Parts: sequence; structure tokens; C-alpha cells
Amino acid sequence: MAEFNRITPCLWFDTRAQEAAEFYVGVFDNSRIVETTYFGPGGMRPADMVLTVEFELDGRPFTALNGGPEFTFDEAVSFQIACADQKEVDYYWERLTEGGQESQCGWLKDRFGVSWQVVPTEVVEMTRDTDPERRRRTTEALLKMGRIDIDTLRRAAQGS
Repeated sequence: MAEFNRITPCLWFDTRAQEAAEFYVGVFDNSRIVETTYFGPGGMRPADMVLTVEFELDGRPFTALNGGPEFTFDEAVSFQIACADQKEVDYYWERLTEGGQESQCGWLKDRFGVSWQVVPTEVVEMTRDTDPERRRRTTEALLKMGRIDIDTLRRAAQGS
């Protein structure tokens, strides 16, 4: 019996569902296009146009839908990428901001307008520090960053 995923994010695009799915699959390891469906004859859009793309990112299911121009993405929903080290942070930041837009505290919008948070796991630990002064210094340094720099945050936490 095939594995069933109860919750699958569905990303609504105007016309770029296939392009987006192919891009994301190229960014993340353990990713693939699973299935592509098309509008049928007499539908809202041309019969040969992609309707949905089922794909996996790092083994997690997603759907991309060409639903039309009615809705666009905003920061109310984002995807977090937990990064083990600075090398991973830099890789995802560079790939996802290409043609997109950098923001604050590890947030960015990719070329399709989808919001991502590129977050080193060490930073999460720093912001949970039980020492309120270390936590304050870390947070203040973090608020000044776009792409997160782990060494700068370590120095801030230490007070140097």
C-alpha cells in the first residue's frame, strides 16, 4: 500500500507551477517530480497547459497548481529550512534569492514570490538561551542581518 500523506502544501501559481516545481527539485536533495496533470478540453485554460505538478522536496510532498492570477504569495506563509552549518545557509540563501528578494533575519522571497526562512539550527538554540543578556545580544545582532552569519551571532552572544 502506498504511503498516504494527510497534509500536503499546495502552492498556487498563475502559470508557472511546472517551472517552480522543477526549480525547487533542483535546489533540494532527495527531491523529485512525481506526476504532472493537464487541463482537459473545454476547461478554464488551454487543454495542454499544466494543471498540477505533484513533487517531493527532501521527501516531503507538495503540489504546485496553475490556478490563475487571482491569488499571490505573501509572508503569512513561509517554509523553514533548518541548516546544520554556514555552508548550508549560504547554499540555500544563494539558490533561493537568485531572481528573488532578500529580507531580514534569514527570510527571503524566491523568484516565484514564495517566502522561505533559512535558519541555522544553532541560531534557534541561541535564541532560547536561558541567559537573558546573551539572548538579547543575539536577537539584536540577528535583527540587523539578511542572510544569517553564524559566527557574527556567536560573537554577539559572547558579548564580543
